[in-house]
Amino acid sequence: MAEQSRPVGKAQFRVTGESEVARAGFLRIVDRRVEGEIDGEAEAFTRVVIEHPGAVVVVPVTMDGRAVLVRQYRAATDSELLEVPAGKRDVDGEAPEETARRELAEETGLRAGRLVKLAEFWNTPGFCTEYTHLYAALDLGDVGERAAVRAEEAAMTVESIALDDVDRLIANREIVDAKSIIGLLLARALVAGRFDGMTA
Repeated sequence: MAEQSRPVGKAQFRVTGESEVARAGFLRIVDRRVEGEIDGEAEAFTRVVIEHPGAVVVVPVTMDGRAVLVRQYRAATDSELLEVPAGKRDVDGEAPEETARRELAEETGLRAGRLVKLAEFWNTPGFCTEYTHLYAALDLGDVGERAAVRAEEAAMTVESIALDDVDRLIANREIVDAKSIIGLLLARALVAGRFDGMTA
């Protein structure tokens, strides 16, 4: 007879402290200590957590139903990826909307006449604190030449795809970046009138 799993029941957890393991660029790696009580039994454990300042993602959509993407080299994958514009929230006190506008201009040379909030999400909550704000950029205008900041951005190319082609590009593994998949699918639903964006 197969063993049946016991329901976990109500659990309560709280962070009791942490110690820094290392710093790497804009990332901080810590051992986070947690205490939990599950069905009246106390348990303490430690988890490695990577602290990240957070990010913004922007899906620029043109009047004719195309999304503007960037193709850039990513050292972690040692390959070029086709992605929507994005960037870290690394300016103190800057609101996510302003970061979105700045990153859009830096990476594509475009400005948004209107931003629509599509979603917020944890990128990899199993070990990282990165939290992302996702926008659609509409009523696009030109701000001139891109202002590349890093080597990867200097080599970046700007491309556009039809929103109608998104499913095919995902199925063919031409777009394999999670934030881009989420953003493109939600932006397409917004343009089609099936989604109004996030509520306040």
